[in-house]
Amino acid sequence: MSDEQRPPRPEATASTDAVAVMGLDLRGETPAPRKQVYSWALWDWATQPFNTVILTFIFTALYLTTDAFLTPELQALDDSDPLKEAAIAELTSGLGLGSTIAALAILLVAPVLGQQADAAGRQKLWLGIGTGALILCMFGLWFVTPVPSMFWVGVALISAGSVFGEIAAVNSNAMLIGIANPKNIGRISGLGWGFGYIGGIVALVIVVVLDTADWFGMSTDNGLPFRLIAVGCAVWALVFSIPIFLNVPEPSLGRPERRVGFFASYALLVRDVVGLYRNAETRPTFWFLLASAVFRDGLGGVFAFGAVIASVVFGFEFMQLVIFGIAANLIAGVSTIFAGRFDDRFGPKRIIVISLTAMVVAGLAVFFLADGGTTVFWIGGLILCAFVGPAQAAGRSFLARLTPAGREGEIFGLYATTGRAASWMASGAWTLLIVATQSTTFGILGIVLVLLIGLLLLLPVPERRANP
Repeated sequence: MSDEQRPPRPEATASTDAVAVMGLDLRGETPAPRKQVYSWALWDWATQPFNTVILTFIFTALYLTTDAFLTPELQALDDSDPLKEAAIAELTSGLGLGSTIAALAILLVAPVLGQQADAAGRQKLWLGIGTGALILCMFGLWFVTPVPSMFWVGVALISAGSVFGEIAAVNSNAMLIGIANPKNIGRISGLGWGFGYIGGIVALVIVVVLDTADWFGMSTDNGLPFRLIAVGCAVWALVFSIPIFLNVPEPSLGRPERRVGFFASYALLVRDVVGLYRNAETRPTFWFLLASAVFRDGLGGVFAFGAVIASVVFGFEFMQLVIFGIAANLIAGVSTIFAGRFDDRFGPKRIIVISLTAMVVAGLAVFFLADGGTTVFWIGGLILCAFVGPAQAAGRSFLARLTPAGREGEIFGLYATTGRAASWMASGAWTLLIVATQSTTFGILGIVLVLLIGLLLLLPVPERRANP
């Protein structure tokens, strides 16, 4: 990318190091080439199977948190036996513990790595590091055979994959500002999330075809189908993540004056956060980071534990869960793409508020009607999925509109940190309620509570919108 093609680097104010203009406003109104836009969106397609197939619907729900990882004595018990139910609850709470540890890791590294990527103008490098490490974690799941001693290996690989995926997403989000402008940021952000959901659909359909064909005569012992699915997701991510590296430019030339050592970055980070608050132009960014930390943690909880709820609480079998996953991703993908257009027209805040309100109502209905059978989860779960994507995409465009120029990676690093690091709320509430009640059903309330708190915190936050 030539210097003429790159956006200019703004001057920082001396007192707070916060810039006086907003980064998205520097891009003008000339749309980026479609090749760049679709290459950027394809990264979501590439990495979504980790979330959809491994983290949500298949690997954790139908393999890692099942009796396959219990001792033979516990496996022999009836599914309704209290000892077996408690053992399964221990697995689901263990998965929640892994998510909490991953969130703490993101707290420590995401904003600093984003800040250093900004300073060097090397977002694509860190995108490659995060994406590559995520792919290696998925390949590593091949070795997670169904024995109790391998349960924590599986949790560790999935948790590490979540950390590396978040590091990659920080830089993918930062690159969004380099291809969007104030009038199409909502559509492009929604396109990315929509591509991700559609990619999840295709991946789940492949799983359905393989299962319908009885895995073409392959042995299903020793967890082989699930381990092959993990390897397939790794290959998928490897192939489809290539275009973003070839076609999408860095969002800025970098800011060499802000290059410091790794540990010194923490002091600079604290100064920058204080600067966000003290500078009137960037103060809305500060408040949105705080409010979004909570509601995005609730959104993450829906994905992290949704399929576990379907499997453990509502008794979904393999094919039921896969079909639900296909329907959920289809609804989420379509709703997210359409919501992007409403985002540009009405503003992202309105989209987020409507989405969170609908999700709180649907989540409470799923909890209180849990004895109503699978129909309850089909209706409530699909309503939840219809609003998760729009809330996620609108959150990204909301922040992009507020991000100071030259600090894209740092701000989106803080976005990742405040959101994922706050996941002690959803995963912690999930774990504590399950441990206290010995029932996975009560984990639903933890997720709903976090969504509600996030909604209330968002309401007073102002937003910036493009002039019509």
